[in-house]
Amino acid sequence: MPKTLWVAGLGLVLGLILVAGGETRADPLENMERERARLIGALLDPGRDPAGRSEAAEIARRRLIDLERIALRDPRTAADTRPIARRAFADYDLTFLAHASIELDRAVLDLWLERIGISTARVMAARMGRR
Repeated sequence: MPKTLWVAGLGLVLGLILVAGGETRADPLENMERERARLIGALLDPGRDPAGRSEAAEIARRRLIDLERIALRDPRTAADTRPIARRAFADYDLTFLAHASIELDRAVLDLWLERIGISTARVMAARMGRR
């Protein structure tokens, strides 16, 4: 029992050292990416009823709009040369999904599915099978 407590205590101390010593920065693009994934997850969640899915998606969409504004207004984002930033600005409609859906007057899910190449015709032509 004491050895278990010692190991747990050591893990806690090391975790605190890493958190206190390591520089963590809330990157606008990464935050936006997480929120976009949360929005798509809410839209595609089969475990929710339509009303719950719609409510969760609307909350996530509002947060995504705010995060997109933050990313667009952050001067560090425009100067970022990391692959995530290059990929983000290569496809505006996917990166800034909420703004693009408003500009194009389309539903977020419809725009996302179109941009990743999924159409009703492709879904209807798909066959179920094992890979």
